Amino acid sequence: MKKLDRGERRNRRIFFVILATYIITIVFLGVQIVRYRDGSVSPTGRTVAEYSFMQFECVLGLVLMALPSIVEKRIALRIPGNIYIIYVVFIYCAIYLGEVWSFFYRFSYWDVLLHSFSGIALGAMGFTVVEFLNKDERVRMSLSPFFVAFFAFCFAMAFGALWEICEFTIDGIFGVNMQKFALSDGTPFVGRQALSDTMEDLIVDGLGALASTALGYFTIIRERRKEKKNER
Repeated sequence: MKKLDRGERRNRRIFFVILATYIITIVFLGVQIVRYRDGSVSPTGRTVAEYSFMQFECVLGLVLMALPSIVEKRIALRIPGNIYIIYVVFIYCAIYLGEVWSFFYRFSYWDVLLHSFSGIALGAMGFTVVEFLNKDERVRMSLSPFFVAFFAFCFAMAFGALWEICEFTIDGIFGVNMQKFALSDGTPFVGRQALSDTMEDLIVDGLGALASTALGYFTIIRERRKEKKNER
């Protein structure tokens, strides 16, 4: 059995703590749903419908945690452990803390913080995808540092847009407010203000991705210069 290094042990502990949190919360919410199925309201003011949606969000979090493993098996793409655990923590902060525990409403900076973080992480993930293709013997290509950085930036922005589409879809189906088009009391914003949260999210995604890909760009250039020196 392969012995895990310190980083791998840390990542595994974080993974299982988050996994246990989801499972415990799902069970707790199930108990609350059964307890208040007669239509009564809990002491916290939540209804069965709210508990059911919270439980759905926790299940969604578990599905998203498992998604990278499914992708790895389907296309033989190895996702580095550190990048995977960053992804898991981000999903946990966005869905579990942000939506289930309403951090998006409790802390005004939570949304901006997460989108900045996701832009940086997804930019790094874009570089990982290109590195995988470059090392795959079945794929013959030699990409310039600029194109690699440009692809990573577009990769991050595509996922940022996809996330906004998911939020829009869930808002429409379940009547919730993931895109923050209304106040916490349900009062809807009007006109440009109703779009501000979505556009701010995409702009922050872009800034985070730009920072990540710029760092990756200069890192590639530096590594290639070292390789040329060693070849001489």
